[in-house]
Amino acid sequence: MRVPFVKMHGLGNDFVVLDGRVESVPGIDSTLAAALADRHTGIGCDQLVLLEPSTAADFRMRIFNSDGSEVEACGNATRAIGLLHGAAARIETAGGLITASPAEDGISVEMGQPRFDWDRIPLAYPMDTLTMPVGWEDLENPVAVNVGNPHVIFFVPDTDAVDLARLGALIERDPLFPERVNVNAATVTARDAIRLRVWERGAGLTRACGTGACATAIAAMRRGLTDRSITVTLPGGPLRIDWRDDGEIVMTGAAAESFRGTFDPADYGVSV
Repeated sequence: MRVPFVKMHGLGNDFVVLDGRVESVPGIDSTLAAALADRHTGIGCDQLVLLEPSTAADFRMRIFNSDGSEVEACGNATRAIGLLHGAAARIETAGGLITASPAEDGISVEMGQPRFDWDRIPLAYPMDTLTMPVGWEDLENPVAVNVGNPHVIFFVPDTDAVDLARLGALIERDPLFPERVNVNAATVTARDAIRLRVWERGAGLTRACGTGACATAIAAMRRGLTDRSITVTLPGGPLRIDWRDDGEIVMTGAAAESFRGTFDPADYGVSV
């Protein structure tokens, strides 16, 4: 039995998409997800995305990082799925209900409302999440935001000068973050512009992270560093982030399909 897949990306953050909305996809678990994500022996991706039926929305989206861990949300993947679906849709995720719809300059996603309470991030113990009294070497006093998944954001003079490959891995697994955390290093360049690099929980350095862009934008807005409508530029390209008066975060940006193919689960030790 061969299983069809679609390879997609959002600003270089790439996904293997399995569509189980009509016919279920067998054998998908953390082990198979990690095997498919392997860039040497699998298809290769940052995240594997599984679409399933939903009773609460048009369909459900499950997301597995390249290490096999299942996560709550992925903004870039949501834009890719919005493109694949081809119409406005309400999508159930482990992080809550979100909406994706075609826009003039790509796919627009309503990401829900940010969460700031320490136990909603979550953190291991109470503290101020707007100016956290913690630091790791030169990265100090971050902002913590949950936008469906947990993020810490460090505002630095030059994001490119941060050794994020090393520090991101260290911070991600710090005991302060019981569910691990995504690590963002951001430089504000104007009232409506930020440059950003992200160490993604379970995936490492990434060319783009939609939830990271949302979390960083909200952190900058809360600190009064930017206006409420800004462009966040990641190594893979720009995303537009708006924080509406009703509290909803809206992310808009490009997504693309790369290619389609099939795989045999038996090649990865899965019998169906």
